[in-house]
Amino acid sequence: MIEVLPTELCNGLEYGPVASSSTPARVLVVDDDPQERHDLAKILTSLGYVSELAKDGEEALEKIGAVPVDVIVTDLMMPRMDGYTLLRTLLSRGDLTPAVVLTGLGSIREAMAIVHDLRAFWFLEKPAQQAVLAPLLERAIRQKTLMAETERLQRQLSLHGVLGDMVGTSESMRRVFSLIRQVAPKAASVLISGESGTGKERVAAAIHKLSPRAGGPFIAINCAAIPESLIESELFGHEKGAFTGAIGRQAGCFEHASGGTLFLDEIAEMPMPMQAKLLRVLEESKLRRLGGHGEISVDVRVLAATNRPLDEALEKKLLREDLYYRLNVFNILLPPLRHRKEDIPAISEALIRILNLRNDCRVTHLDSDALRVLMNYSWPGNVRELRNILERAVIIAHEGALSPCHFPRDFNLPRQTPVAFSPVAAPPSTASALTFEPGKPLQEMEEAYIRLTLKYANNNRMRAAEILGISLRTLYKRLADFAKADEASASAETASVTGTGA
Repeated sequence: MIEVLPTELCNGLEYGPVASSSTPARVLVVDDDPQERHDLAKILTSLGYVSELAKDGEEALEKIGAVPVDVIVTDLMMPRMDGYTLLRTLLSRGDLTPAVVLTGLGSIREAMAIVHDLRAFWFLEKPAQQAVLAPLLERAIRQKTLMAETERLQRQLSLHGVLGDMVGTSESMRRVFSLIRQVAPKAASVLISGESGTGKERVAAAIHKLSPRAGGPFIAINCAAIPESLIESELFGHEKGAFTGAIGRQAGCFEHASGGTLFLDEIAEMPMPMQAKLLRVLEESKLRRLGGHGEISVDVRVLAATNRPLDEALEKKLLREDLYYRLNVFNILLPPLRHRKEDIPAISEALIRILNLRNDCRVTHLDSDALRVLMNYSWPGNVRELRNILERAVIIAHEGALSPCHFPRDFNLPRQTPVAFSPVAAPPSTASALTFEPGKPLQEMEEAYIRLTLKYANNNRMRAAEILGISLRTLYKRLADFAKADEASASAETASVTGTGA
């Protein structure tokens, strides 16, 4: 929008008083002429504004960085940094504070070109008159207020439908978006719970983006994926020589996230001794690097998540009660996808757009049969599984509509293996259904079910862990236990055979 108001067109304009607010509007005057700055400051004071003065663009940028301003009134020709460069710099930073440009140029055509190029809102010939400047400032402030309100409404609208990669208009997701909006501006810790694949990290990222820390870093780590021997170094850092291989000082995630947000996913998988150290850091906002002696202050907002039911995590002593109470200041529970299937069409549409860009495809939509298949599925892997299914389908189809033929052949088969009761258990390696034999040890049944699930998932351990409702780390531990038991059984069998032969 370009508005050119030379002096002769503004004479006689009526203008109202400065809009009432809790604090008067702040106007930044940028001019290298001390007399011009003084005259403009006098006009602003008489109009009820607070004035900030700068002699050139460099000083103006310093002022803007120190205090927020509502309008900029700037000359164009100045030493060091002129008005052109000042406005270009602000534009490059995304700062859309309205600007009134003052210049001695007499040509309206030249002035229009200047204002157009710099995207300033108004142009005035020098010297500025109070009767001319006053209505422009009032309109500029209304323009900024309107822009801020538009941004707020757009953000509020996004929370009701689409938030980053999170999409949903169901009642359960509207509640989630409302909770995000409420807690994001605060400093409180948040504990996000929900099944694997429901989008807990997306919620954490949304809270960060809507918070006052949005300009700082967002660091996310999965506690289940870090070996127990390395998790303290990963979180708190280490000094040179703290352990074998520590060839230099290294900052941890807390230091990297200072001034921003640290997201700890799968917090219930963190070793209990480490949970005690984490609690101390949360309470004192200080940490000590591994192998270090001095304490380091950190300014970090911590968000945490777990896919385990919170009562189960506490009951099984997977999560310390004191840490739970410290983190669970505010809780957000994400609903599984099977409980909000009405969101599947909108989620799929959003994902297809993203996946088209990622894979250079031109898929347009889901046909009615494909949508029906998605709606009839139980989604044990939630939105993550839906994304994986759609990505494969988008790559195969490449363009046009997606149909059921683009889904995996076994996709629409029931995910939960039927349980059959039989007096004799079939071997896990050949069984198509899990069978029970009364009196069989529970560990054997657990092993049979896990191996059967792995077979169903084509040995994809991440997918198997999602189906089983356990973390990948837990699955690896179970498999290691099974391998040790098999080795012990084989050794005992060998010893028995050797003894019999003797």
